[in-house]
Amino acid sequence: MGEDVRKSTVSIEELTISYGSDLAVEDVTLRFEGPGLVLILGPNGAGKTTLLKAILGLLSPVKGRVLVNGVDVSGRPDKAGRYVGYVPQLFLAGSRYPVTPWELVESSLLLYRRRWPRVFAGVRDRESVASTLKLVGLHKDSWFKSLWSLSGGQRQRVLIARALVHNPPILVLDEPLSAVDPAGKVSLARFISKLSSAKLVIVTSHDPTLFLPYTKTVVLLNKRVYGAGRPEEVLTLENARLVYGDAAVLVREYVHISNGHIHT
Repeated sequence: MGEDVRKSTVSIEELTISYGSDLAVEDVTLRFEGPGLVLILGPNGAGKTTLLKAILGLLSPVKGRVLVNGVDVSGRPDKAGRYVGYVPQLFLAGSRYPVTPWELVESSLLLYRRRWPRVFAGVRDRESVASTLKLVGLHKDSWFKSLWSLSGGQRQRVLIARALVHNPPILVLDEPLSAVDPAGKVSLARFISKLSSAKLVIVTSHDPTLFLPYTKTVVLLNKRVYGAGRPEEVLTLENARLVYGDAAVLVREYVHISNGHIHT
């Protein structure tokens, strides 16, 4: 799967989305081409998750549209789902129903089917589940354990497997390092970045330093776009302060963003 290079495009055209009277993103125009890693940065409430949901077709814009591989997916998750795998920021918050990694990934594959039956896994389905769990680095001993007995990093790899099992050309991850211990963040960031050698991978993160060595495009977002392009061109102190204010500081010759994010 990892060596199957998939060329893809996401075009966001003059996109404006609001929640009632609250403006989430305004007049956003961007174009991403894969394979490669796109890193979307911005403070809490900047509209990062809203932008990802628009790419997934989960939100209908007030203005503008989103094209994925030339297909208008605005407000159409059924169309976006043909091309995009999604790892959300929060998963089953407040609920820990019994499920194993194998069951979670297998059910995702069966639900993706556009043919019947959807409820029975055949030999090829089981091979796909096994190969995907191997791909994300989850040891076989963990495949049939409770998902909740695994570490945060292991659970995140399971969620990535769930998004990858139907081999989409585009992968969207919202804060994939948020529930992972410091040591696990480094290896998980490297793994996600490795996937971008074959897919268009779009990531939001409050730990941008871990992704920057592998990043093709950085987007600075705070309701609207303040910069988009190669990291060395976009991540200037001036641009960062437009988005983060005084939380952006210069550490020697590098821009450092102090943007801690607390999860409860």
